[in-house]
Amino acid sequence: MTSEDEQRTGSGRRVERSAAAGGTGHRTGHRGAAAGGAVGVSWAEVEAVAPELARAVRARFGAYRHHILATLRRDGAPRLSGLEADFRYGELWLGMMIGSRKALDLRRDPRFALHANPGGGTDPGAGDVRIAGQAVEVTDSGLKARYAADVEPPEPFHLYRAEVTEVVRTSVEAPFMKVESWRPGRPLRTIRRTSQDAELLVDG
Repeated sequence: MTSEDEQRTGSGRRVERSAAAGGTGHRTGHRGAAAGGAVGVSWAEVEAVAPELARAVRARFGAYRHHILATLRRDGAPRLSGLEADFRYGELWLGMMIGSRKALDLRRDPRFALHANPGGGTDPGAGDVRIAGQAVEVTDSGLKARYAADVEPPEPFHLYRAEVTEVVRTSVEAPFMKVESWRPGRPLRTIRRTSQDAELLVDG
């Protein structure tokens, strides 16, 4: 992990900016721009640029099988669905049943947010994590066959590759609530704050 330039505010909040910026690493194939101009990257690139955050996020997803996917309905309203997320070949994959609503949502608008299963109880444990980006449907028959051989999902199925535009992890580091976030082309950002901080924090 690279050295960080830490700043403190009078309220006790600490903001850290990593010296490592995004935009380098292992990019696989062409990556497009999501709505708003954000460029998505492979999961391998997240691991290369923000390895500790990527490791913690992947471990959190690995704790449970089913997670929550947010997509956009035709009218723009959010749709929440259960989903099994899979990390392999340096990518994050989203597999789903043929003709499912979430799959059709992604064909129409590829933007998504994936929230890790929080588990039981109220203990935040290893933290609360989410990944946002755009989903690209896999049409290459060879790649789908390779994935099917390794994962053995019910067939036929839709397979989407995630182009990641944001990774966020929220955890407790007493007495602080700690929020780590990373976006392509930007430094890793860490915010620590307590319930006594009156200021509205805007992540930029």
